[in-house]
Amino acid sequence: MPVASETLVEVKNLKKHFTLTKGFFSKKANVLKAVDDVSFSIKKGETFGLVGESGCGKSTTGRTLLKLYEPTSGHILFDNNPIENLKHKEMLPFRKKMQMIFQDPYASLDPRMTVADIIGDPLDVHRIAKGKERIDRINELIELVGLKSDHLNRYPHEFSGGQRQRIGIARALAVEPEFIVCDEPISALDVSIQAQVVNMLEELQEKFGLTYLFISHDLAMVRYLSHKIGVMYLGSLVEVAEANELYTNMQHPYTKALLSASLLPDPDMAEKSERIRLKGDIPSPVNPPSGCAFRTRCPYAVGACSEEKPQLKDIGNGHQVACHVVT
Repeated sequence: MPVASETLVEVKNLKKHFTLTKGFFSKKANVLKAVDDVSFSIKKGETFGLVGESGCGKSTTGRTLLKLYEPTSGHILFDNNPIENLKHKEMLPFRKKMQMIFQDPYASLDPRMTVADIIGDPLDVHRIAKGKERIDRINELIELVGLKSDHLNRYPHEFSGGQRQRIGIARALAVEPEFIVCDEPISALDVSIQAQVVNMLEELQEKFGLTYLFISHDLAMVRYLSHKIGVMYLGSLVEVAEANELYTNMQHPYTKALLSASLLPDPDMAEKSERIRLKGDIPSPVNPPSGCAFRTRCPYAVGACSEEKPQLKDIGNGHQVACHVVT
């Protein structure tokens, strides 16, 4: 669908730090910088893909954006309304507009509740519908995600992973949101089911004009779904660009290594492609390297990389890169 020009979600210099519990012999607590100075924006009707290795801060970014985690600092704007300092009651009107699809369909559904109760719970919390109107809305939602009304009286353990994720999507849609954070919604599903769920998300976006933050480590799927993509490394964005621009003109060494490690559908292409093998392990976010966090694994690192953290800079066509080497 065409993407509107106006911005729906904007994140400015977002940080989320966790204070780790002091050990018996420790004099001071350590700080884990899960999200460290992240900025991006998402237009209405757009899908912004967020990719990176496990532990890079993707999911924490999504949860902090929705204020499931309180931000340490920075700004979160939803439809030009700053929400980072809002208290629980003040957030309620925004909760209706901002929802989340969780990664694990087995852990995100209450095993003690029927499907009808799970989908109907948001309607009760926000006092959207009662009685027959509530029942009709629940039936509409379950059919919208490809399940049947006779599933409503069953419990989560009676369903497959793909069906559970559909129930989670129906729950997210119950309050008619504008923005949904999709936190690796297909990573726990069989490959045969992943395409069905992705196609459904596309159809729902087309039908309701939804805006997505799609978090994943599957680069091929992110390219297929996203209008714009951000690449994360150790809590920071290292590259942001339109989807096609990123894949045809990637600039950051980490982005190149990440893409080279992804599976290609064509065996001949896979055989000819050169895999970039990074040296060393991902540094600890509790004690990151000085300057550029990627410099300890980067084959192109120079002196400036250890002295100053590179900031995202536009290299043309809205393509942003955080790298001292890229000009």
